[in-house]
Amino acid sequence: MMTAFLPLAFLNGVDPWIFTFSLLTVVMTIAMGFWSARQSKTASDFFVAGRSVSVGWNASAISGEYLSAASFMGVAGMVMSSGYDALWYPVCYACGYLFLLLFIAGPLRRFGAYTIPDFAEGRFDSPIFRKIAVCFVLFIGFFYTMPQMKGAGVTLAYIFPGMPYWGGVVLVGAVITLNVAIGGMKGITLVQAVQYWAKMFAISVPIFVLMSVFGFYNGQIGANAVNAAGSTAAPVTQVVERKPLDPKAPKDDKWVAPFGPLTTKAVNAAAAALPADQRAAYLAEHQKPYSLLYTYSLIMALVCGTAGLPHILVRFYTNPDGAAAKRTTMWVMILIGIFYVFPPIFGVIGRNFMPELYAGIGAKGTDKVVLELPTLVGARFGVLGSILSGVTCAGAFAAFMSTFSGLLVSMTGALAHDVYGRMLKPNATAEERLRMFKWCAVLIGAVAIVLGTFVENLEINFMVGQAFAIAAASYFPLLFMSVWWRGMTMKGAAAGMLVGGLCALGGAALTNFSALALDPGPMGKVFAGFKGLNVFWASHPLLRILCEQPAIWAVPLALVLMVVISKATAAQVPNNIRMKMLVLHAPEKLGLKQEYIQEQGGPAH
Repeated sequence: MMTAFLPLAFLNGVDPWIFTFSLLTVVMTIAMGFWSARQSKTASDFFVAGRSVSVGWNASAISGEYLSAASFMGVAGMVMSSGYDALWYPVCYACGYLFLLLFIAGPLRRFGAYTIPDFAEGRFDSPIFRKIAVCFVLFIGFFYTMPQMKGAGVTLAYIFPGMPYWGGVVLVGAVITLNVAIGGMKGITLVQAVQYWAKMFAISVPIFVLMSVFGFYNGQIGANAVNAAGSTAAPVTQVVERKPLDPKAPKDDKWVAPFGPLTTKAVNAAAAALPADQRAAYLAEHQKPYSLLYTYSLIMALVCGTAGLPHILVRFYTNPDGAAAKRTTMWVMILIGIFYVFPPIFGVIGRNFMPELYAGIGAKGTDKVVLELPTLVGARFGVLGSILSGVTCAGAFAAFMSTFSGLLVSMTGALAHDVYGRMLKPNATAEERLRMFKWCAVLIGAVAIVLGTFVENLEINFMVGQAFAIAAASYFPLLFMSVWWRGMTMKGAAAGMLVGGLCALGGAALTNFSALALDPGPMGKVFAGFKGLNVFWASHPLLRILCEQPAIWAVPLALVLMVVISKATAAQVPNNIRMKMLVLHAPEKLGLKQEYIQEQGGPAH
C-alpha cells in the first residue's frame, strides 16, 4: 500500500526489513480504522466513542495518543544532545497526569460534554465563550501536530534515503487523515490502544539487545566520564569500535550534571575546546543563560500543559463516568511511566556509538538516534540489526500516527461540533454533523501537513514544550479555576485565557520564526523578515528565554487576570453556580451527573 505512493527511485537502497515492518504498521492502522469505522454509526460514536470505553482500553488508548514522536524519538535525541537536563521532559510528562488525576479528570467527566468548548459554554452559560475556546483548540492542536509531522518526515527520510523530508510529511499525514475521516473517535480508540503496546515493544526490546551487545547502562555512563584531556576513563565492552566524539558533542563532565549543558559556564567550557574559528558559531548556537529559569518554566509548562491538552481532555468524555475517568488516569500514569524508562538509554548509548549525529541537523540530527542505533547490532549478528531497526521504525510510525490521530479528532470535533453544529447550524441533523466531521478532518489534515513541512530544522521536543506552554497558559487556568472556584465569571475566564494563551503563542512563534530565518535552505528565505530578531535575542538573552518558554510568566498572568476580573465582575457569576459545582464534585451515587450536550440543544445522536 505504501508503495503506491512512492516513486520507484525511492525504493533503491531501502532495507527490506525496515520497509516491511513500517509497511505492516501502516497497513494494520488502516485496516483497524476501516474495521472500527463500521462500528461508528452515531454522532456520539464519532465525538466521544459512545461514552462506553472501558478503563483498560481507554488507558491504553490515551497512553498511545500521549506517547508521541516527542516521547518515542525526541526524548532520546535530547538526552543525547543535552544530557540529563532532558530528563525533565519524560518526568514532567508523567507527573502532569498526577495533577490531572487529582484536580480535573473526575469533575470534567461528570459535567458530560463532547468537547472543552462545550464545557466552557455550559459552565458560564455563554455561547460567546465557546467561540473563544474553539480558537485555542486549534492553536494548541496545530502547534502539537508540527512535531508529529517532523517525526513522520524524519522516519520516512530514514527508511527511504532518496525521499525528501516533505514527502514523508505528506504521505503520513494523508494516511492518518483518511483514518480519522472514516472512523472518528470510536474508530481511532482501538488503533491507539494497540499502538501503545506496539510502541512499548518497539522501544524496549531493542534496548535489551543493545545493552547485551554493547554493555549495560552503568557501563555506558562510565564511558561518558572523560577527563579534561578527553580520554575515556571507563571504556565500554563493545563489538564495534567506539567512535571519537564529534566536536559539537557536549563535554561529558557537563553532560551528566544537572543543568550542565544549559548553563553559560558549561557552554563556555565546551566552546573553549574548539578551534577559534568554530568557537563563535558554537556559542551563538548553544548559549542559553538563565538556564534554571528556563528549566523551571519548562517544568511548569509540561505539568500544567498536560492538564490543558484538548486531545487528552476529550478522552475523559469517552469513559462511562467520573470514577472510571479517575481509574483511567491512574493507569495512564503507570503505562507511560514504564515507557519513559527506555528512551533515555537510547540517548546515552547513542552518544558513545553514533557521535556523527551531532554534526547533522533536521532529519539528520540526534532526533533519529532511536532509528539508527539498532543497525549497529548488525556488525555482529547481521540481519538482526535491520530487524531491530525495522521494529523501532514501526514504533515511530505508531507514535506519530496515534498522536496525530487524537489531535485531528479534537480539532475536527471543534470545527464540526462546536463551529458547525453549535454556531453555524444549531439545528443540523446527525447525518449533516457526521458529513461535516469528515470534511473538517480533510481540511485540518491538509493544514497540518502544510505546517509540518516548515519545521524540519526544529527539535521535536522543543516544539512540544512550546505547545504545552500554550496549553498551560490557556486551557489549564480555565479548567482548574472553573472547576474549583465558584466565583469565576465568564469575563474573568475569557480575559485570563485570551491574554495568557495569546502571549504564550506569540512568544513561541517569534522564537521559532527567528530560528527558521537562520536556515540556509528555503525556510530561511520564507522567514527572512525575522532574521533581525536574532541580533535582538543575542543582546537580550533573558527576553529570549521568556519568549522561547513562556509558561513561567504566562500561566501566573492568566490566573491573576482571572481572579482580578472575576472579582470586579462578581455580579455576573451564573445564577445556578451552586448546582453546577454540585454536578462537578458530588459523588456520582447521588445521581447528579449530567450529560450537558443532551440538555443544551438536542440529543447526542
